[in-house]
Order: sequence, then C-alpha cells, then structure tokens
Amino acid sequence: MSWGTELWDQFDNLEKHTQWGIDILEKYIKFVKERTEIELSYAKQLRNLSKKYQPKKNSKEEEEYKYTSCKAFISTLNEMNDYAGQHEVISENMASQIIVDLARYVQELKQERKSNFHDGRKAQQHIETCWKQLESSKRRFERDCKEADRAQQYFEKMDADINVTKADVEKARQQAQIRHQMAEDSKADYSSILQKFNHEQHEYYHTHIPNIFQKIQEMEERRIVRIGDSMKTYAEVDRQVIPIIGKCLDGIVKAAESIDQKNDSQLVIEAYKSGFEPPGDIEFEDYTQPMKRTVSDNSLSNSRGEGKPDLKFGGKSKGKLWPFIKKNKGATPEDFSNLPPEQRRKKLQQKVDELNKEIQKEMDQRDAITKMKDVYLKNPQMGDPASLDHKLAEVSQNIEKLRLETQKFEAWLAEVEGRLPARSEQMRRQSGLYDSQNTPTVNNCAQDRESSPDGSYTEEQSQESEVKVLATDFDDEFDDEEPLPAIGTCKALYTFEGQNEGTISVVEGETLYVIEEDKGDGWTRIRRNEDEEGYVPTSYVEVYLDKNAKGAKTYI
Repeated sequence: MSWGTELWDQFDNLEKHTQWGIDILEKYIKFVKERTEIELSYAKQLRNLSKKYQPKKNSKEEEEYKYTSCKAFISTLNEMNDYAGQHEVISENMASQIIVDLARYVQELKQERKSNFHDGRKAQQHIETCWKQLESSKRRFERDCKEADRAQQYFEKMDADINVTKADVEKARQQAQIRHQMAEDSKADYSSILQKFNHEQHEYYHTHIPNIFQKIQEMEERRIVRIGDSMKTYAEVDRQVIPIIGKCLDGIVKAAESIDQKNDSQLVIEAYKSGFEPPGDIEFEDYTQPMKRTVSDNSLSNSRGEGKPDLKFGGKSKGKLWPFIKKNKGATPEDFSNLPPEQRRKKLQQKVDELNKEIQKEMDQRDAITKMKDVYLKNPQMGDPASLDHKLAEVSQNIEKLRLETQKFEAWLAEVEGRLPARSEQMRRQSGLYDSQNTPTVNNCAQDRESSPDGSYTEEQSQESEVKVLATDFDDEFDDEEPLPAIGTCKALYTFEGQNEGTISVVEGETLYVIEEDKGDGWTRIRRNEDEEGYVPTSYVEVYLDKNAKGAKTYI
C-alpha cells in the first residue's frame, strides 16, 4: 500500500488531506490547552473553598474545632487542598508533555509538508514543460509536412504545365526539396523530443511522484502516531495522580472514621461543666411555730399573712447576695473567680501551662546567652563578655517574675482542686480562697441564676410567677426582723478574708456561731454577733452542731 502508486494522480487531494491533518493536530492542542485551564481553575476554586471554611486563628470558631467531628472536617479541607494540588500537577504535566511538544512538532510538520509539496510541484512543472516542448515540436513537424506536400504538389503542377518556363520549374523543384528537408528535420526533432518526454514522464510517474508521495505518506503516518501518543500521555498524566488522589480520599475516610461521638460528648462536659451540685430538697417550713421555726434560704415560697404592702413584680431581688455571685461585669478577674469551679480550674491550668512555657523559653534564652558569654571569654576578639551581663540579668529577672506568677496561679489552682496546702498568711491573702470561684448551687436561687455574656454569673429575679417575688420579699422581711437561730458553733482553722458580698472575714482560732450548715456547696453560714454574719468556706472551719439545734441560743 503506497500513495505513490495508488494515488499517483491525487496530488491536490493529498495536499488538502495533509493540511486537514495539521488542523486536527492544532485542534487537539487547543483542546488540551483548554483542559489545562479548566484544571487550574478547578484547583483554584478548590483551594479557595478549603481556605474559606478554615477556622480563623485566635477566634471563638477555632476553639470549637477541638471536637473530633470538627477535626475531621479540618482534615477534609486539608485533603481537598492537596487534592487541588494534584489538579495543578495535571495541568502542568499536560502543558509541558503535550502542548509544548505538539506545538513544536506542528511547526516541524508544516515545514516538512511544505518541502515535500514544493518538490512535487517542481516535478509537475518539469513534466508540463516537457509536454509543451513535445506539443510544439509536433505542431512544427505537422506544419512542415503540410508545407512539403504543398510544395511537391506545386512542383508537379508546374512541371506538367507546358507554358511554364524551365527556370520556374527548376525553382519549384528546389523549393519542394527544401520543404521536404525541413519536414524531415522536424520529424527527427519531434521523434527525439517525444522519446525524451516519454522518458521524463516515466520517471515522473514511476520515480519522482512515488518518492514524494511516499515521504508525504510517512509524514502523515508520523502525525497520526504522534497524536495517538499524545492521547496516551493525556491519559497517563491523569493516571499518575490517581494514587495520590486516592490517598487524599483515603485521608478523608480516615478522618471520618476518627470521629468519636463519646469523646465529643465528654468535651462538651469539659467545656460547660460548672462544678456545682444540683439543688437539694426544699425544707418544710413550719409556720405553726413562727418564733421557733428555722427559716431556710432554700425556700422558694417564704410567705406569711402580713407582708409588705408594696410588692415588686420584676427586676432584681433586693434579698441578700449569695457569696458566689459576682456583680462585676467589667474586666475578667486575674484569678478567673467569675467562672464556675470547673471552668475556672481549666483556665488556671491553661494559664499555668502558658507560664511554664514562657519560663522554659526564657531559660533557653539564658542558656544561649551563657554559652555566648563563654565563647567571648575564650575568644575575646569575638566580643566583650561584660556586654552580655545586663541581658543575662534581665532574663534571670524575667524568669523569677514568671516563677512567682506561676506560684500564684498554682496556688489558686490548688484551691479549686481542693488541695489546700499549709501556706503563709500572705499567700492566703493573695489567693483570697476561691474568690467566689466555687460558685455553689443554692436551692432557691439555682433556677433564678443567669449567665452573663462575659461568663460571670448574676442573680436575676425570676418573673415566672408572683409566688417567687412574694417569697423573696418576705424572706428579706424575715431577715430584717428576726435573725436565724444558732445550730452550733465552729472554730476557724485558717484566716479568711471575706472580700465578696455575702462573705464574712474570720481569724484563725476564732470561735463563731453556725446558723446554717453546708448544703453541699462548700459554704457554711456563721454569725459573729447580731450585726455580723455571712458565709465562709466549710473547709476553713471545724463545725460542732448542737443536737437540739432549733432550741439553741440565737446569738451571743
């Protein structure tokens, strides 16, 4: 199968076909180029999508991503970022291995095609020139033959005419011979040119054109093979990234499988657990013995027949303030005493960890300066060792400050965790024992307490029913008119500075009266005299309850 023998007369069609082949190749290059642009655009969109849903640093949203489901989502976003990178790889490889390569090949193909068809046209022009020469010699031979026939006929006519002179006959005879000779010469010339043309034509159709067309055929077949190889490369570029894309997808699956609902539930507990105990049972208020009854601060329905004429139905209660309630909604206290115990413990632990890291950082810096000073001592030309003394002293001072700060927070942390080591008076005064951090749950206010936006707790008067308003006002009236009876005594084990509303300061070794025992919230209500009473931490006093508490002496 050869174009030179099968398509010897299809020069123009082959020229059109090869041009069409180049157009197909350029069309495929354009297709691959648009594919690379799509891959880049897709990768960019994937990266933007991944970036859009990444949590912002140092934001509340970042704190929420401690849950395993959120961590899995972050892993998915990271894997999608890597996934986008593989599409960028596809684009780059297609551009370098297909587009650039084929573009260069197209230019070479155009030059080769141009050269082959130039040779073909040159051969065509040569055979056409030979044909024109043959036609010209043929016409001349035909013309000379006709002139020779006419001259012979004229001579024969003149020779037969008796009236023509001998000289005219001789002239006619010579003219006929001349024309005959010219016809013979034209015949010889025509025969030679014809023989030459036949040779050239044979060479043209059996040698030149087959060779040129064979080159064109080979060129076209190489083009076909090249576009096939490019298609294989096109598929192979995609295939090369499939394992990595598979790993990205496996990473997403692995992240999904790492989700632990139980762990997330535990994190919710750690995040929001207050450390308070649920409210206890409400005590029975015996109003048949108005002078001897024990008024409970846990009552939600303290009421009697004669009450204050003006009742408040809303707003805040004007009753006593519980010791664990912080009214300050300004800046967060240094010891985080505005937070519930469990949350306070976490904050303090976090602060201690941060301080320890800062201490380690300063210590590393001190070690580095010390090493540099040693180098200067051994090699004075490198620097003055004395120049580092100031910096070394500054770092040591910073370390000491950080250690003192760490000790302070560790002390507060020990208090929250219930570890109360023997400490100096100054340390106890610094820590302030709890500073109301262990916000106890007291029965009658547990339902009225609301959390302010900054995390501190405030006591809001419930407006759900008129009964609560009546109970609070009447409770205040009882507090003003009749103090609670003493149910025992207690001895202060430590000095306590009652700095918050509702608390009372005690001195180590002091004896006081107990008017309400610990309800499970860690606080005991005591009285020093008629005008001084309040709450102290139960762990700071040793309580001695009277067996007949209700009949005990009211106060000193």
